[in-house]
Amino acid sequence: MPKLKTNKAAKKRYSLTATGKVKRTKSNRRHLLANKTKRQKKSGKIQNGYADKTCEKTIKKLLPYGN
Repeated sequence: MPKLKTNKAAKKRYSLTATGKVKRTKSNRRHLLANKTKRQKKSGKIQNGYADKTCEKTIKKLLPYGN
């Protein structure tokens, strides 16, 4: 059986935890922070979150080796 290719775009955006959850980086924390309110910045304060359960199966297909 041939090796499965890892989707490089998904590899840059997601990673798997030891328990099998999909970890992702929250949005709206990269640039233009001077224009955003404290509330907007605080909601994205924790840089990492977990992917939605509905998307988890698809993301795991894109990352066959858990990269």
